[in-house]
Amino acid sequence: MASEKVVFGTYTKRISKGLYTAELNTETGDLENITEFAELGSPTYTALSAAGKLYAVDKQGDQGGVAVVDFATGTIEQEVLAEGASPAYLAVDEARQLLYSGNYHKGTLEVFAIAEDGQITLTDTFQSEGSGPRPEQESAHVHFNNLTPDNRVVVVDLGADKVYTFDVSAAGKLSLVTTFETEPGFGPRHIRFSPDGQYAYLLGELSSLLSVLKYDAATGSFTLVQTVSTKPADWTEHNGTAALRVSDDGKFVYASNRGHNSIAVFAVSEAGAHLERIQLISTEGDFPRDFALDPSQAWVVAANQNTDNVSVYRRDIETGLLELVHKDIAVPETVRVEFI
Repeated sequence: MASEKVVFGTYTKRISKGLYTAELNTETGDLENITEFAELGSPTYTALSAAGKLYAVDKQGDQGGVAVVDFATGTIEQEVLAEGASPAYLAVDEARQLLYSGNYHKGTLEVFAIAEDGQITLTDTFQSEGSGPRPEQESAHVHFNNLTPDNRVVVVDLGADKVYTFDVSAAGKLSLVTTFETEPGFGPRHIRFSPDGQYAYLLGELSSLLSVLKYDAATGSFTLVQTVSTKPADWTEHNGTAALRVSDDGKFVYASNRGHNSIAVFAVSEAGAHLERIQLISTEGDFPRDFALDPSQAWVVAANQNTDNVSVYRRDIETGLLELVHKDIAVPETVRVEFI
């Protein structure tokens, strides 16, 4: 049987115990051998390093932070905790051996140096500032941080309607290069780049909008090109977008809708500059915070947080369209899907 390993990160507010693993059968789309991997407080995001360390969001009582888990054994090797809320996003920088952690509630980006044994030490902190017109934008809310194609760091602030670009030193020190501001109330949550690095796709959680940005590697700056909606024009109930993915060939972009409870599929044209929505497909559950394309790009796994279920789709690599194969696969409080 050909299979691929999946890690599920979860909240542990109701029935989940922490991190779970499973195997996706790439012939049938079955999700098999779903097992509890590591008991941890609300590991809502994960990032696996090339050295086999799984960095996971961690929460213990009134403290939040990052846990270092040995992926081979499930052993928790380190917990770096501080007073207050847990981070929302983690990303590994293999070239510089750094870990980036974005904290939604604190509005911060933290940088950690990764030692040879995989353990982490704080090297720098950036405090974002600002607010927006919507009720959820009373202060800065960093929701995403990751590398740009040219190895800068991009940080997305939902509360301040800002996207920051940083240079990072080998020692893990940040220096701000540029700041891009969205339209007021856009509520940016995630950003992904086209494979050639020429364009970026910025997802607005609060606005249910997806923007195409031109990326200038010379200056680290962004320019708005196009904006499209992730939901039907006649949808009047609450919706908040969540996860954003780009196919490896750059021909399709995918975004999840929480409220409409769907995945929006967009076809890419004009060398990355233009998006057209070509499909909206139900996630067969409530509040799909994350989903992922598998390494073969032939399958998509979507997790529904509130209904504790996972759905699996067959993906047509040529058309980008999704076809439901399985639903109601039980995984508790799932909010992160990471293929290994």
